[in-house]
Amino acid sequence: MQEHHVVVVGGGFGGLQTVHGLKGVPTRITLIDRRNHHLFQPLLYQVATTALSTSEIAWPIRHLFRDRPEVSTLLAEVSGIDRTNRTVHLTHGETVSFDTLVLATGARHAYFGNDAWEKHAPGLKTLEDATTIRRRLLLAFERAELEKTEEVKQAYLTFVVIGAGPTGVEMAGMIADLAKKVLPPEFRNIDTRKTRIILVEAGKRVLPAFTEELSEYSKRALEKLGVEVMLGTPVSDCTEEGVKVGDHFIPARTIIWGAGVQASPAAQWLGVKADRAGRTEVGPHLHIPEDPNIFVIGDTASVQQADGKAVPGIAPAAKQQGDHVAKVIKARLTGKAEPAPFKYVHKGNLATIGKRAAVIDFGKIKLKGVIAWWIWGLAHIYFLIGTRSRLAVAWSWLWIYLSGQHSARLITQRDTLKDEAQPVGKTL
Repeated sequence: MQEHHVVVVGGGFGGLQTVHGLKGVPTRITLIDRRNHHLFQPLLYQVATTALSTSEIAWPIRHLFRDRPEVSTLLAEVSGIDRTNRTVHLTHGETVSFDTLVLATGARHAYFGNDAWEKHAPGLKTLEDATTIRRRLLLAFERAELEKTEEVKQAYLTFVVIGAGPTGVEMAGMIADLAKKVLPPEFRNIDTRKTRIILVEAGKRVLPAFTEELSEYSKRALEKLGVEVMLGTPVSDCTEEGVKVGDHFIPARTIIWGAGVQASPAAQWLGVKADRAGRTEVGPHLHIPEDPNIFVIGDTASVQQADGKAVPGIAPAAKQQGDHVAKVIKARLTGKAEPAPFKYVHKGNLATIGKRAAVIDFGKIKLKGVIAWWIWGLAHIYFLIGTRSRLAVAWSWLWIYLSGQHSARLITQRDTLKDEAQPVGKTL
């Protein structure tokens, strides 16, 4: 009898947890991802804001499964799925057959029908996004140093972050710390402390997933760092010259998008129903209603809880879903009873504001300030992969905390989206 073949598409939290959960199960596993690394997305903003380097939050997928001979890894991108013939189609023309398929293909940022904004306002989902944003941040200060016109100089020193969820809040706080505490001694023609950091949110408060008390504390903490918080008015346009918030135009040469996400095209590949964000609708065991051997998890899936609320698109949820799918597959292959339907257990919400404050909501336990920041840091270090990464990140944070210096501030590549259109004007 041919060995059962499980194909997992996506090497994020959900996909990796599925593969980990299938250890010891009599099956052959193929893991497909269009990048060769697993990324710890919750710390991606710290790469974008020069606090951490890329190697501290990402690991080669092949290395992670080097001791699992039943696991094969393919560096490839999926272009479609043939449910009838049980094959996954790759962009280079190859196909991979499957008995069980797990789609954990994540999500990208969504611009609510204004895709042209992406050129001017990159989002933050990949290492490439993070290094692009980091490059633009640093180049903005360099160009301001060269600029003679005061109006243009101020536009370079204005940074707009769109969306006040955890990513937007954390990004705005770190940019403020960089501009107002790290960089001032290093420039001669500009005072980086005069940098404007503007956080724009269409809703009524920052961090809407937190309690109103913690949300209000976060707003005050941001304002204490020098961040201008604009609430209640959506962005109506993004250009290379700046951002239009309602009817008000803000000249700004660096814009960062954190206002929405769009699921991968998994539902289109499968020809099944999806919600407004493109997430595939799945049943109690996280497989599509049309096929019990095709599972969809993580940001790609629309999973409803018993109370009717959707399971949030966060790392702990994806890991729990991956673990559940692995248990279902294991039960089927070993002839045991399937587990109870998936039930999401919310562990809490965490967000950091700058380098000395955070908010934590564990339900009955709610914390804010420095103590919350230390707990936030310890929690993130715990979930990193490998002793080396934990030590590296812990050391980087300790160095920043004690010295106030960010070490990952190299500009290593031209930004073709802006550099060619807006040349510096002279050669150094």
